Amino acid sequence: MAVRSHPALERLANAVLQPGFEGTTAPDWVRRRISEGLASVVLFGRNIQGPEQVAALTASLRAENPDLIIAIDEEAGDVTRLEVRTGSSRPGNLALGVIDDIDLTEEVARDIGRELRSLGVSLNYAPSVDVNTNPRNPVIGVRAFGARTDVVSRHAAAWIRGLQSAGVAACAKHFPGHGDTVVDSHHGLPQVSAHADTIALTALPPFIAAMDAGVRAVMTAHMLVPAFDEELPATLSRRIINDLLRGELGFTGLIVTDAIEMGAVADRYGIAGAAVKAVAAGADAVCVGGENADDGTTVKLADALVAGVLDGSLPEERLADAAVRVTDFAAWSGTASRHPGEGDDAPGIGLVAARRAVHVHHRPGSTAPFPLRRAAHVVELSPTTNLAIDNSTPWGVADPLKALRAGTTSVRLGEPELDVADIDDVLRRLALAPADGRALVVVVRDAARYGWMARALTGLLRRRPDAVVVEMGLPAGDRPGAVHLTTHGATRVSGIAAAEVLVGAV
Repeated sequence: MAVRSHPALERLANAVLQPGFEGTTAPDWVRRRISEGLASVVLFGRNIQGPEQVAALTASLRAENPDLIIAIDEEAGDVTRLEVRTGSSRPGNLALGVIDDIDLTEEVARDIGRELRSLGVSLNYAPSVDVNTNPRNPVIGVRAFGARTDVVSRHAAAWIRGLQSAGVAACAKHFPGHGDTVVDSHHGLPQVSAHADTIALTALPPFIAAMDAGVRAVMTAHMLVPAFDEELPATLSRRIINDLLRGELGFTGLIVTDAIEMGAVADRYGIAGAAVKAVAAGADAVCVGGENADDGTTVKLADALVAGVLDGSLPEERLADAAVRVTDFAAWSGTASRHPGEGDDAPGIGLVAARRAVHVHHRPGSTAPFPLRRAAHVVELSPTTNLAIDNSTPWGVADPLKALRAGTTSVRLGEPELDVADIDDVLRRLALAPADGRALVVVVRDAARYGWMARALTGLLRRRPDAVVVEMGLPAGDRPGAVHLTTHGATRVSGIAAAEVLVGAV
């Protein structure tokens, strides 16, 4: 069955898709699809070289449709698309939650919104309003404002107010809450075992706060929540999308799926099958293209949606309703993005926030050389990040510390080097010997989550109890090291702020 034999259904199907694409200019197939009803596109790090290039790209896309929804996943913390090559100039959600200044959170988000609007972006897949109640969570962590519902709720609302005041739509994610999971939905299907009453008290309030703040979109989670639906993941569940989000909570805005090619749904239903089920369940827009960014995938999904209408698995009125919601959202976002947002520019607000987020703990009786008066040796223990975070994005303390203390040296070690039987020998040769007679700074990221990293840190501190430890991921209960710094995020400005503290500059 060819889509082109049903042009009206084809336009409806194109309207609900939000595809990504390859390249830093608009491909011909994207332009053609816009003329055939495509109402949205998504930008990823691969599409971004710099501000002028992005502005030119979005302008060329909008030449095809002035109200085209141009979306991006710019959490502006560890998850950044605009600054994927440099690291984010804002510290991210956990840092903001730790500071707990809602005016600062609103100003940081407004700053993000002003930048996005100036580049032609109209929808931001942010903020994450998940309550990170499970410290073993492999995919949320520092992306959440914290582990307390009240903290997440008030900062979610502030972030949304700030972003949308600048003329860019916010998208609260990942409904009904991805914080209490131990499986990465990029690879498998997470399950939340909590009772419905517990979810209502812990995970749902930030979404309610987001709605009260006027959030324009909500993104669904690819996870199983048996308290609401024992069979289908949230993205594909009518009980969760239609009955809970639309019905019980009263959300009237745009509902977007998380990337439909993620393993949690695609491995079970296929990309096309998952897309049809999601729209049938009540989703209005299907995000795709993080890994499948080509016209063939878009054609495949459009064909599947049309076929779903023809075989009865997707009611035509549901597809039409989704397309209308997308069109209405596009008209709002297009108008908003063409008008100046509120407030003045706030250059450097991200670094201000990052500095306030650094916490320092001195071990009683410590004789560690702190602040650092001379060049140190920095050992960075580097994990492989989840797919939401681009593994090529720079992070760490070594480079900013080198800028402040000439002669500083560094080494970066990962699991391949350190998850070995002779780890002590590796540490001696690569980490300890270069630090002989000098201060040692050990930088970790989510050390409690990685056995190899915890073992390496323990081995280093056994030999060098005077070492300074900088945790740039989710802090654990203990604070190892003679001096322990927590940055609550691994962004570029978080590294700068930590380096400043290390040398006593702030």
